[in-house]
Amino acid sequence: MLHYIWQRELFRSFPQSTTDGRRIEVLSVGTHNIDAGPDFTNVRLRIEETPGIFREWCGNVEMHLQSSDWYRHRHHLDAAYDNVILHVVRHADKAVFTTRGEAVMQCELQYPAHRDYLSLLIADARLMDSAYATRRCAQHLLQDPGFLTLGWRQTMLSRRLECKADSIRRLLAYTTNSWEQALYISLAHAFGFHTNGVPFEQLAISTPLSYLQKHRNSLMQLTAILLGQSGLLASDDELYKEYTFLRTKFSLTPLEPSMWKLARIRPQNAPQTRIRQFARLLYQSEFLFSKMMETNDVEALRMLFATEGMGRDSVDSLLINVAVPFKYAHRRQLDALELLQALPAEDNRIIRQWRSLGQKVESAADSQALIHLYQTCCQAGQCLNCDVAYQIFLNAQPLSSDKK
Repeated sequence: MLHYIWQRELFRSFPQSTTDGRRIEVLSVGTHNIDAGPDFTNVRLRIEETPGIFREWCGNVEMHLQSSDWYRHRHHLDAAYDNVILHVVRHADKAVFTTRGEAVMQCELQYPAHRDYLSLLIADARLMDSAYATRRCAQHLLQDPGFLTLGWRQTMLSRRLECKADSIRRLLAYTTNSWEQALYISLAHAFGFHTNGVPFEQLAISTPLSYLQKHRNSLMQLTAILLGQSGLLASDDELYKEYTFLRTKFSLTPLEPSMWKLARIRPQNAPQTRIRQFARLLYQSEFLFSKMMETNDVEALRMLFATEGMGRDSVDSLLINVAVPFKYAHRRQLDALELLQALPAEDNRIIRQWRSLGQKVESAADSQALIHLYQTCCQAGQCLNCDVAYQIFLNAQPLSSDKK
């Protein structure tokens, strides 16, 4: 139930605070984690440190009915929970700590607690968690795919690009308007893909681009500093001695290894492999931002972003999730749209679901629009904000299975 309230953001009308009285602003509820580890990943919060002064946090959220469940589930012995930034509970009956003995901030989630309202939420949750193709809108789309209009797709694509551009603008504010530094951090996040995007981003933040540029002519040193900073470099690795030297030179602090998700990861997607590829890209691509902006040719951009060991799908993912948003944020909207139209559509679980409902997905512009529609409307249960539902209510005849 807490998962559902958090994921659907049904707590928004209530003020939230830590158990010691500091205000919490939820910027993003993150992604529901269906694998082992904390319940929600990629969460972004602003938490009050002193009256009126907030600090932004990015990481994982774990949820329990009561705080003591943290110990009952033995999270205090599991380093995978050391990067939990907030423990969300119904009742805080005990302080909780990580394996390092550090206190975890806690929040007794405030939400509509009326019994009848909660009963409706539970019924709605069961409906929303049912198979995608059995939902009412899915049944209508199977009968007439045209309920999802071209205009609504274009609206979804514009909203997705604006969201990504806003994220880049926040990075620019953080990097004092350095497009190169912002691109470096965004690329790092993209190299982590969905699974390790946040620790990859933290890796880039903890290793300033200016430090790497001092050694950009040495692939070995770039690899050593990035692998070492990840916390995943073994002491018997041949690069460890070089990293020790660079760490001392720049007064660096490596990440905690527990930040990385290593279980159930294919070897080609392992963080160590991706970090080596990231180092190679930085080594071979000086002035990457300028070069990226100078061309809109797909093959030229692929050559610019391609590194040894990366397949075309991975390179295209970098173009879709990094090159396109940066062009859009840099006021080159037509270039961004043209590039999306030229790139092939993504192939993932969400897109395969849309195709099963008769939707044509011919380019990355299509797939990005449909991914945004799924994430912001379907997954969030925001049917009343979706044009598909409006078209159904306006035009559809009752389904043959309807009793009314």
